Amino acid sequence: MNDFDKVALVTGANRGIGFEVARQLAAEGVTVVLSGRNYQAVAQAADELTGMGLKAFPCLLDVTDEDSIASAVKLLEAKFGRLDILINNAAIRIESYGLNPSQQPLQQWRQTFETNLFGMVAVTQHCLPLIRQSAAGRIVNVSSLLASLTTHTDVDSYAYSPMFKSLPGYSASKSGVNSWTVHLAYELRDTPVKVNAVHPGYTKTGMNDGAGDLDVQEGARTSVALALIGADGPTGTYRHQDRVIPW
Repeated sequence: MNDFDKVALVTGANRGIGFEVARQLAAEGVTVVLSGRNYQAVAQAADELTGMGLKAFPCLLDVTDEDSIASAVKLLEAKFGRLDILINNAAIRIESYGLNPSQQPLQQWRQTFETNLFGMVAVTQHCLPLIRQSAAGRIVNVSSLLASLTTHTDVDSYAYSPMFKSLPGYSASKSGVNSWTVHLAYELRDTPVKVNAVHPGYTKTGMNDGAGDLDVQEGARTSVALALIGADGPTGTYRHQDRVIPW
């Protein structure tokens, strides 16, 4: 275990922002465990990083499956004995653009919350004993600007549009992520563990059908920065790069 300086688990890490967060952390000397529900995909992603000379390991982890989470955490405990960084990145966007909020099927709300919120809570709860073994644990919850109620009611924001108002379940799930962040930060306020939520930026990924203002390198930046903050860094905040976002 002394061979590993810092150990990070990134969920949903086989592509997009998750993979880029893993790559940037590994480039900083962090040993990164890339996880996802498709083992072949995360294994290929981990091989890509090891091919760059970086420390990376694949791990099967479906955030909607409690047994899968428990098995993954057992592997982490056996291999590393602790977890220094948890990046809760796994998320889905399954709502169709163009429908009114009231037209989005309730089942889509349930599916969205199972991954984006309940899965995040479950992974964090299972990982927390290992994070407490770290000298300076960091938990980064990947949220969205669509989580911000202030932004959603700002007529000058891109969120105030038919396109983004057609994602009520996704937006609400990410608002739940923000709430989870402040509650967990409060619980851990007297420990070395810091918990923050991030808005990556409107990033060009598959979730956005390739649309966006930022490339994945820039979209990963905020998560990586908060994963590597020092003892004087923030906790219980919601940020994009150097800016605090209104709840």
